[in-house]
Amino acid sequence: MNEEFYLHIYTKQNQIEAVPSNEEIAQWAISLMNILYPERFTSPDYSINEIKRLLAKQEKELTRILNATKACEHNDNEVIARTFFDGLPELYRKMNTDISAILNGDPAAKSEFEIIRSYPGFLAIALYRIAHSLLKAEIPIIPRILTEYAHSVTGIDIHPAAMIGEYLFIDHGTGIVIGETTIIGNYVKLYQGVTLGALSVEKYMANTKRHPTIEDHVIIYSGATILGGDTVIGKGCIIGGNVWLTKSVPSNSTVYHQSAIKVIETKHID
Repeated sequence: MNEEFYLHIYTKQNQIEAVPSNEEIAQWAISLMNILYPERFTSPDYSINEIKRLLAKQEKELTRILNATKACEHNDNEVIARTFFDGLPELYRKMNTDISAILNGDPAAKSEFEIIRSYPGFLAIALYRIAHSLLKAEIPIIPRILTEYAHSVTGIDIHPAAMIGEYLFIDHGTGIVIGETTIIGNYVKLYQGVTLGALSVEKYMANTKRHPTIEDHVIIYSGATILGGDTVIGKGCIIGGNVWLTKSVPSNSTVYHQSAIKVIETKHID
C-alpha cells in the first residue's frame, strides 16, 4: 500500500468531530429503559431512593455524553439533560400507551411483562421516543444513533424526527420504514414490511415534507408502501397488504391490492 493511502486515513482521522461511541450512547438509553421498566431485569429490588439515585446517575451520564460531543460543545448541556429528565414522566406515559396498544391489539400478547421483555415493536418505539425527545432539544447525531441501534436489533427503521402520536402498535415489525417527515396519529397499527417513504430522494427536498401523513385509527397491513409528502391516509382507513399508494385516501376507506390467484390441481401418477 502506498503512502497516499495512509495519509488519506490520517487526514480524515484528524477531521472527525468527536462523538462518544455508538455503544456508549445505546447503553445509556438501554440503562434508562431498564430503570423505567424493571421487568427487563431478572429480579429488581429498588427502593424509591435507589430509583432517584439511578435516574440522577443517568442524567449525569447524558450530560457527559453531550459534553463529549463536539457538535454540542456550545450548548448548556446540564440544562438540556435536566429538561430531558424533567420530561421523563410524560415520555414514560407515552411509552405506556404503546404497551397498552400492543396488549389490547395482539391476541398473542399475554401480559405487559411479555411485551416489555420480548416485543421488538415496543423496543423500537421506546427508543424512538427517547431519540425524538432529544432531537426536539436540538441535539444532533445522538438521536439518529439511537434509532439506528434500534434498527439494527429489531429490523424497524424509524427516523427520530418523525412525528408519532400515542398508542402506536407495531406488530412483528421487521422491515418497517418510517421516514423523517412522516406524521402518524393516535391508535395506528403497522404490520411488517410497511414503508412510509418519499416519492423523491433529491437533496434539494431536504427541508420539505416528503413523507406521508397517517391519521388516527389507521391499520396498514404487511408490505404496503405509502409515499409522498402530500399523501394523507384519512382516519379509520384500512390499507391492505402489498398496496402501493402515492395519493391521499379519504377517511374510513378500505384499500386493497387485487391480484388473480389460481389454484390448479396437479394430477399425480402412481
